[in-house]
Amino acid sequence: MTRFDIRKRDGLARTGVFSTHNISVKFPTALEIESLFPYLDVLEGTNLPLCALSALVEQYPPLNRGQPLSIHPRLDNPAQSGDCVMAANWHTALSNPRNYVDWLIGLKDKTPIDTAWYAPASALPSNIHILCYSGFDLFDFRAVDLKTAQRRFCTPEGDFPAEALDKGICTCTGCRHKDLKMHNRQALLREIALVTLFIEGSQLRDLVESRCRLDAAQVAVMRHLDSQYTFMERCLPVARSSIMRANSGESIQRAEVKRFAERVITRHLSPQTDVAVLLPCSAKKPYSLSRSHRKFQQAIAGRAHELIVTSPLGLVPRELECVYPAGHYDVPVTGYWDAEECAVIAGILARYFDHHKYRRIIAHLDGGALRVARMAADMCGISLEYSCLEHPTHDSALNALDSALAGEGRFKDNRLRGMVSYQFNFDLDIKGITIRGHFPELFYSKKNVQVFSIDTGTGLLRPTFDGWNLIPAGYRVYIDDFIPEGDVLVPGVVTADPGIREGDEVLVIGARAYATGRAALPAEEMLRSRRGVAVRVRKIKRL
Repeated sequence: MTRFDIRKRDGLARTGVFSTHNISVKFPTALEIESLFPYLDVLEGTNLPLCALSALVEQYPPLNRGQPLSIHPRLDNPAQSGDCVMAANWHTALSNPRNYVDWLIGLKDKTPIDTAWYAPASALPSNIHILCYSGFDLFDFRAVDLKTAQRRFCTPEGDFPAEALDKGICTCTGCRHKDLKMHNRQALLREIALVTLFIEGSQLRDLVESRCRLDAAQVAVMRHLDSQYTFMERCLPVARSSIMRANSGESIQRAEVKRFAERVITRHLSPQTDVAVLLPCSAKKPYSLSRSHRKFQQAIAGRAHELIVTSPLGLVPRELECVYPAGHYDVPVTGYWDAEECAVIAGILARYFDHHKYRRIIAHLDGGALRVARMAADMCGISLEYSCLEHPTHDSALNALDSALAGEGRFKDNRLRGMVSYQFNFDLDIKGITIRGHFPELFYSKKNVQVFSIDTGTGLLRPTFDGWNLIPAGYRVYIDDFIPEGDVLVPGVVTADPGIREGDEVLVIGARAYATGRAALPAEEMLRSRRGVAVRVRKIKRL
């Protein structure tokens, strides 16, 4: 009997504990795999090439008589929740990134979510990050031991001739004793420990972007995964409390960046004004806390909708500046925007202006942001006004912005409406709702009853039960006839809104109780898993 308990997710990557009848191991890990699976060596039919044709695979299918269960892209998957599955010959997939991603998605789609994934003879210090990023949990020492037999010295940056053992590159026990095999194994275990740390901090993507630079195939795998937006988006949380580092060209293709842009374009409801001002971003987040944006807001004085042009997110409406990732990203500032960056962000702006019509759009920008705004205007056939002949924060530029808005009336701040539309895809009637607190820690009430507050860690709204009454549909999780005593576990979930992602605020509805909380899993995993927490409950209301 096996048991698979996930403790932390970061996209496809997981940490947790995998147990058999006689041993438990924390994953991700590399170990003498026979200690977990004593009969691994006598399993039959498990060595089919991943690229084998259907006729061959159907004629010689693996004989799954125990754990781990061998899976293949061209076979139905016999795995059940709690099992361990093995993708034999996965090390060969790394040399063909497009097939790697196609095979991975096909196998993931037909495998229960709560199963351990074992990649035999694949793990090296130089590729363990991409394997864990792809959702593999268990590894062995076969690949590094083969490198030892080939007299190769393994590091996270690649493998080198065995003479590197004497170069002082590493000071591990193996290097001190001139034991190449020990060094290679310890190098793998150290890198797994580092990967685990990044998973626990919800920052594995940052590590992958930095580690893969010395291997073209790994960069290609990351890019091909990014191109599979639907697959990647559903497994990524809607918000994190950690910083999203956008330090490479691939950052603009991250699924969470694309999701933010899609929601801004298709969900977000702009304030009831037909005047917009395009502003540059700032290093400080949220932008309103920066000195430059305090000056911008003073000059605009509530007479226009403020839209911040930034890379990699594209466009951040002022009312969404606290929401992840807008309030949680860091990007190197050089003043230079490359051609791909300009094209992607201009496309986002053009789509936004096609969906949100303004009578006037004033570009208070310079440099790359101004070039992007002009590209977007040309793409969607609109005209821009310009208020910035010098740096946007210069007094002359600020005076020009103030003058450009002369005669425009102030509009009521309806930050809440914009946030609700972005987060819950609903047009909230904000009439009678009052606000208190100090930015960004705000509380919203109606008839002296609190309906929403802002989670300052993620920037998301947290509805109370009265707040949920104002949002009549969506983001519901339905449970069996019981009263939750703490968090809602997966077995108690009957159905859930398919749009729910990890980190979403949800309303739990049962015959005997309601509950508010945060989704610990996307809706699909709530329904496909048999173990784990589905909703982290904040409050319970008995009926």
